[in-house]
Amino acid sequence: MADNGKAKSGSAGAYTINLENFSKRLKVFYDHWNVNNSDLWGSSDAIAIATPPSSDDLRYLKSSALDVWLLGYEFPETIIVFTHKQIHFLCSQKKANLIGTLKNAANEAVGADIALHVKGKNGDGIDLMDDILQAVCAQSKSDTPIVGHLAKEAPEGKLLETWAEKLSGESVQLIDVTNGFSELFAVKDATEIICVKKAAYLTSSVMKNFVVPNMEKVIDEERKVSHSSLMDDTEKIILDPLKAKVKLKAENIDICYPPVFQSGGKFDLKPGASSNDDYLYYDSASVIICAIGSRYSNYCSNVARTFLIDATLTQSKAYETLLKAQEAALAACKPGNQMCAVYQAAVAVFEKNAPELLPNLTKSAGTGMGLEFRESGLNLNAKNDRLIKEGMIFNVCLGLSNVQAETNNEKTKQFSLLLADTALVSDKTVEILTNCSKAVKDVAYSFNEDEEDTPKPKRPKVEPNGLEAVPSKATLRSDNQEMSKEELRRQHQAELARQKNEETARRLAGDGSGSGNGRGPSKASNELVAYKNVNDVPYSRELVIQVDQRNEAVLLPIYGSMVPFHVSTVKSVTSHQDNRTCTIRIFFNVPGMPFSNDNNLKSQGAIYLKEITFRSKDPRHSSEVVQQIKTLRRQVASRESERAERATLVTQEKLQQASTKLKQMRLNDVWIRPAFGGRGRKLTGTLEAHVNGFRYSNSRADERVDIMYGNVKHAFFQPAEKEMITLLHFHLHNHIMVGNKKTKDVQFYVEVMDVVQTVGGSRRSALDPDEIEEEQRERDRKNRINMEFQNYVNKVNDHWSQPQFKGLDLEFDIPLRELGFHGVPYKASAFIIPTSTCLVELIETPFLVVTLGEIEIVNLERVGFGTKNFDMAIVLKDFKKDVLRIDSIPSTSLDAIKEWLDTTDLKYYESRLNLNWRPILKTIIDDPRKFVDDGGWEFLNMEGSDSEVEESEESDQGYEPSDAEPESESEEDDSDSASLVESDDDEEEDSEVDSEEEKGKTWDELEREATNADRDHGAESDSEEERRRRKVKTFSKPRPSSERGNLTSISKPRPPERGNAGSSSKPRPPERGNASSSSRPRPPPERSSGMKSRPPPDRGSSKGGPSKKPKFR
Repeated sequence: MADNGKAKSGSAGAYTINLENFSKRLKVFYDHWNVNNSDLWGSSDAIAIATPPSSDDLRYLKSSALDVWLLGYEFPETIIVFTHKQIHFLCSQKKANLIGTLKNAANEAVGADIALHVKGKNGDGIDLMDDILQAVCAQSKSDTPIVGHLAKEAPEGKLLETWAEKLSGESVQLIDVTNGFSELFAVKDATEIICVKKAAYLTSSVMKNFVVPNMEKVIDEERKVSHSSLMDDTEKIILDPLKAKVKLKAENIDICYPPVFQSGGKFDLKPGASSNDDYLYYDSASVIICAIGSRYSNYCSNVARTFLIDATLTQSKAYETLLKAQEAALAACKPGNQMCAVYQAAVAVFEKNAPELLPNLTKSAGTGMGLEFRESGLNLNAKNDRLIKEGMIFNVCLGLSNVQAETNNEKTKQFSLLLADTALVSDKTVEILTNCSKAVKDVAYSFNEDEEDTPKPKRPKVEPNGLEAVPSKATLRSDNQEMSKEELRRQHQAELARQKNEETARRLAGDGSGSGNGRGPSKASNELVAYKNVNDVPYSRELVIQVDQRNEAVLLPIYGSMVPFHVSTVKSVTSHQDNRTCTIRIFFNVPGMPFSNDNNLKSQGAIYLKEITFRSKDPRHSSEVVQQIKTLRRQVASRESERAERATLVTQEKLQQASTKLKQMRLNDVWIRPAFGGRGRKLTGTLEAHVNGFRYSNSRADERVDIMYGNVKHAFFQPAEKEMITLLHFHLHNHIMVGNKKTKDVQFYVEVMDVVQTVGGSRRSALDPDEIEEEQRERDRKNRINMEFQNYVNKVNDHWSQPQFKGLDLEFDIPLRELGFHGVPYKASAFIIPTSTCLVELIETPFLVVTLGEIEIVNLERVGFGTKNFDMAIVLKDFKKDVLRIDSIPSTSLDAIKEWLDTTDLKYYESRLNLNWRPILKTIIDDPRKFVDDGGWEFLNMEGSDSEVEESEESDQGYEPSDAEPESESEEDDSDSASLVESDDDEEEDSEVDSEEEKGKTWDELEREATNADRDHGAESDSEEERRRRKVKTFSKPRPSSERGNLTSISKPRPPERGNAGSSSKPRPPERGNASSSSRPRPPPERSSGMKSRPPPDRGSSKGGPSKKPKFR
């Protein structure tokens, strides 16, 4: 096949023309000409088409389109003249040889003969042209026949210029028939639609698999890349479709136009726009436009997307309105509508939502598309009143040009937006062929959330007590930008609090107070009948307890008769064995007992048996009976429970089996959770995607699960990174049964690593070649499985992007591992990961899936200075549901969780204690008006309470590092012989001591100063509290009162108490370690202000002299 469908040089045997297509389309052309001759073809007697020489430039001509549509190739420098009885071809010998194979087909299709006029290599063809014109005049009824031609195509080359001169003579009358060909090409047949769909699939794949990831990588790495280089790279990918993961032959592929990349305030929304050499601009408030188009077998497709970087409010509103307008335009592309209705639908959206943007709207909503990128006469503008027909294909393209933004940056003060898709008009709806997401969440990026275009005064964070906040790990003293970010987060949370309170007030006012436990009425059982007739009771010669498995009854001997009881009436049964006898006690369900359902007991005046006791001398029979009753009761309870669960299930639609094409969407050898019951060996199965749902099945006929797309609430794909499994997880709207288990979460997974046990038990070296090879095999296996799952997810996402699934809003979500944190949602610690719409934990069971849209507020509990962990309480919008708790989250994740909650517009509060949420929610439900009047959720805002905040700030100021603070347990043990003295002086004296120590005084000087201080103040008495506490702490017996001033130095040190040093208002004896290292301020001193701290005295010395020098740390 020739490049781009052009029949160029070479042997004629290298090309073949599809005779079936030629006959069918030639007949369509002649029928259209005959029926619409007066309206569209100008009552022409003949139609002359001249194809110019080939060119390397991209151009779209009606003459070339006719060649490809009719013959399958472009025939350069060829003249074709159609008459009602003949078809004349003026061409070279090689082309004539190929066209000669069509003579029989043309005669059979329309009864026209093909006349070949072969031009010599050096001939001008004038004689041949005269022969063609004479034949046209001979067949015409008038002296000046009307010849239709393409008036807008200027002749190129010597041959076509000569032909144009011949036609301009007086022998014929010329008329433009461009509208006739436009109408002829407008409606596509099945073959053409397949070509357009392949081209659209390639275009959208290049956008999704190359353009978007490549652009994200450039922005993430902050590289300087020009628009023209992005254009060149994208064009190479289009021409090599395998790089875009598309299996199409490269010889059938071409571009519609060079890919367009625009940013930095320079935008051109015209169809002939190109990419300049400027660098891609991706700073805050920037806009990037990407447009690409590809051709398959000369049939065009197009897609354009706009990407927003830290969008402003104006940009967000403009994009959302443009998106709604394009969706309205697409919806208006229905058979029977006028083409102007498409543009009017888009204009109506702007008039309703953003009338100020109407002047910036493009003057057209797109054009028809097929062999030409823009088919003339099929413009979707406000003036075109032609009707839309089934089989037409449109490039629905809408844009806003040169909109003013609220920024001062030269490159962002003006922006433009563009959205374009390839759409096929089907029977009743329009089918979008370019499946490439354009939702706001997929095209809006936030890379620099802390930067603002307008400068704001940066100031340190101020706490309610007026003190500056102590810098934490995430907020450095020199990093004003981070502090500004924290302030912005506080402001955003304050706004969220206001919005949340208003939303809660509206919801509570609309729903009422609400009451009840959310459970429906219990269903009375009508099957508590063991035997319908007395004659059905089995006869027994012996009066012993019997169990009738078939009728689910227990027969008890009472007063010489066998009395049957249905096993459901039995509450419990116990047995007790003495030396010679065995006692059996049976308890029954009776009215008034806990957990009994009185509604099932109809006979209100009846007498009920509560308990019965039997004694037996046969212990073996007694144990067998008890075991049989328990087993039967368990089986019946299990069956009734399953029946009750199935009774509450929502009826699902029937699965529609997929065609051969869709059956390719399958995953083999996957496991399912929850697993099917039974004691047999578990088997892997196959997950298939069908028309309206998934089906999981294995070799066992009873192990099958159907999941309808309409029942899927969330779908997740989590590739294996640090885990052992790669999984697909479906969280459902309504419960389904997996085996005999009722569940809302179904998971399919594959283990990426095999459990291997080394024979011999010896530990191999890390440099062992076998070990290295085994690790490489594991990596290859993990990558292969991840890729298989990724390909399956991509295929399903493409299937979900069809119009019939638009309302379901289905798309596989991938957890954002970098935002994950550890916590305990149930009983075991797990790694919890946010996604774009949920908070999930999908590895450990039970699974955790919390929809962000269902969260009312989040309360972070046990958040305080010095705590290693905190808890998260998630309050749902449905107050009847219990609060979800995630406990023991490391405090190192606190800032990241706050940032994530703030970016997802979730209001969070902080508290230092765990709250009992059940009575809180019950109070809100019982009296919602009082809850709203009292400020809503602001009762959780602990920033108004200054006591704890002030205490925390004082503790931060009171902390002073000390060289004498013990650093290890061994040093603390050594302190038994030389305990550290805690000074009771005020902070000024502490600072004096510190300053003196900093001057480098020797131990002898310090000892003399301490001795003098004791001599000056030794006569002063201590308080009763001080004496009582020292008496408890001293090791030796009480000393004379003259030595009482030195008791502090011989008291045995206590282990340090976490966070409690100095917290009491009463003076305390010194604890192990320097008091200045405590996190709280010391109590006011009770001794004279003249006393100073001194080195620890010898335990055996009454004068307090040092027995040895303390160690320097």
